[in-house]
Amino acid sequence: MTKAATLLLSVLAVLAWTVLPARAAPLRIVALGDSLTAGYGLGPGEGFTDQLQAALKARGQDVEIVNAGVSGDTAAGGLARLDWSLGEGADAVIVELGANDMLRGFDPAETRASLDAILKQLSARKLPVLLAGMRAAPNLGPDYAARFEPIYSQLAEQYGAVLYPFFLDGAAGQPALLQADGLHPNRAGVAVIVERILPAVERLIADIPR
Repeated sequence: MTKAATLLLSVLAVLAWTVLPARAAPLRIVALGDSLTAGYGLGPGEGFTDQLQAALKARGQDVEIVNAGVSGDTAAGGLARLDWSLGEGADAVIVELGANDMLRGFDPAETRASLDAILKQLSARKLPVLLAGMRAAPNLGPDYAARFEPIYSQLAEQYGAVLYPFFLDGAAGQPALLQADGLHPNRAGVAVIVERILPAVERLIADIPR
């Protein structure tokens, strides 16, 4: 091989190296929610977003779960802060809102309107969504439950969102998995929630355009 040919191959190798794409950044999933998302009463690494991110990474998913939970937030509150909660570069969104609306006895029509507006805006941005549902407390009666609980499945169908019917599935009503208030999961309760919601989150990840 001539010196010229050797030099040409060296140049081509350098050019090929420089045009290789940089390693893709982790997928960024924003968890928009209330205290259940925020990690009320829990320490670092114990809350929903931290445990979910760790579980996904253990399964080979390069994902960042952004904690956009605000304790006490209602669906209307989540709507009001949607833009700044998403920030830049969100790839998908988990919406976990409505529990505080229910606990305060809000008209389910108001909750539905706020969640509808959130999903409408996310749909306009072409962001895949996982909608986490909530059940009504028994003391609110069957009529309230019949108006409140179907909100989630109906909106998920309307907007093509991944539905996880009940965020607290597996932890609700289990004292060993709840904090002293009987409402918020402890670390072990969050682990159960994450284990059960994980397949739905992986379906959400599969919906993210590459």
